Amino acid sequence: MTPEAARRDHGQMLRYMALNALYGVLVGVATAGALIWLDIGSVGTLITRSTDPLLATAMVLVPFALVFGGAAAASSIALLPYRRKFRR
Repeated sequence: MTPEAARRDHGQMLRYMALNALYGVLVGVATAGALIWLDIGSVGTLITRSTDPLLATAMVLVPFALVFGGAAAASSIALLPYRRKFRR
């Protein structure tokens, strides 16, 4: 593999991982949003009754987004298409 082909390949892999991480973040935000909207565990009620609902919402959304995004990025690393690409 030439250095230019390797550079192109690395760029493709990084885009693949970033896209999967973005999907994970979106799923995490959707899950936290459903948790708040459906008032599971009275989370929605606690947020609406808090003195700073924006901060309380962020304290729920951000960890969900980070965990789901990290899990999706890790699974994309595990599923990188090396074996298919270089199989003879």
